[in-house]
Amino acid sequence: MTKTSILPDPQTFSQAVNRLHRSSLRPASLGMTEPGSVALSMGEPDIGTPGAVVQAAISALKSGRTRYTAQSGLPELRRALAETYSERSGRIIQPEQVVITHGGSAGLAASVFAMVSPGDRVLIPEPTYSLYADQLAMAGADGIWISNHADGRLNLESLEREAPTARMIILCNPGNPTGRVYAADEMLALAAILEKNPHLLLLADEAYADIVYDGLPFLSSLCLHSIADQVIYSNTFSKSYAMTGWRVGFVVASPERAEAINLVHRSINGSLNTFVQDAALIALQTPEKDLAALTESYRERRDAVVDVLSRIPGVSLLKPQGAFYAFPKIATKLNSVQMAERFAANGVIVRAGSEYGPSGEGHVRISFATDMESLNEGMKRFAETVQAIA
Repeated sequence: MTKTSILPDPQTFSQAVNRLHRSSLRPASLGMTEPGSVALSMGEPDIGTPGAVVQAAISALKSGRTRYTAQSGLPELRRALAETYSERSGRIIQPEQVVITHGGSAGLAASVFAMVSPGDRVLIPEPTYSLYADQLAMAGADGIWISNHADGRLNLESLEREAPTARMIILCNPGNPTGRVYAADEMLALAAILEKNPHLLLLADEAYADIVYDGLPFLSSLCLHSIADQVIYSNTFSKSYAMTGWRVGFVVASPERAEAINLVHRSINGSLNTFVQDAALIALQTPEKDLAALTESYRERRDAVVDVLSRIPGVSLLKPQGAFYAFPKIATKLNSVQMAERFAANGVIVRAGSEYGPSGEGHVRISFATDMESLNEGMKRFAETVQAIA
């Protein structure tokens, strides 16, 4: 679970690489699992990509859709996304505000590098997705952790205090690793902070926006019309449509910011695979009932995980409201990395909570996006391990 040193001589590499190596808490072995282990570590839907989406890619390949396309993305896909998110947000979004990216990660990176300069202060409500801190380290910015309240709500007081000297807030909603869905009043209060600080940007990662449980209302950052020009919206086809390996993401921003983000993205990545974008167009046509059915299947798995965790002495948990993660806290003398190592030794792979920010220490992250048989076995091993380390 520990990262591998790649820097015998720091002078050999760039300052960006040295900063990243010093600060990154992401494990070097992501996606690797020992034979016989149950992986509850990766945020990857267990279902295959829908057949119609796969067939669209095959048809595109057979018809010769293998050449370069526009560097900001296939025009048809940008138009379709603009129409979809205009309807969802209740405001007009133009195709030139949409940039198609190599997965959500590249969209986030391009947004950071386009909008953040070395030395800028960026506020990160946490615990949250660990990639943000790594990208800020590469950019030379100062990531400022803002711990959420114990009940999972945003620490709006701290955000407001830090806002005047900050360049950006990065918000994951629904949250990875906690499954927290920020309530409408929190989002409106956050918008009010940005209104008072027009220099401040909100980079909103809503990769799990379609995965919300129990009929809970979800207010997207795109619906915060008063700060529309300050919002940079990032999303991906990976989670909603089980297209993790396809690497299709997108960013929505004001026309000027979208142009800057596209400049960075095209300079690093170039245009996205044409046939993959053809497939994404078909994914957008997925009926709402199918998306709801997938969310219901995650809800069943969430309930199974919560049921097991609630019966283990020494474990506490804020019930996940969205996404497909649980973030239990475990009463033990071990730290998060040591706990993750003990779980791995017992054949269940989880992520150390400290990876996701200072308040993640003492926690581990469980992904319940796997099949129910594996999940049940993994949770059995999880419970056994907790009993041994508590």
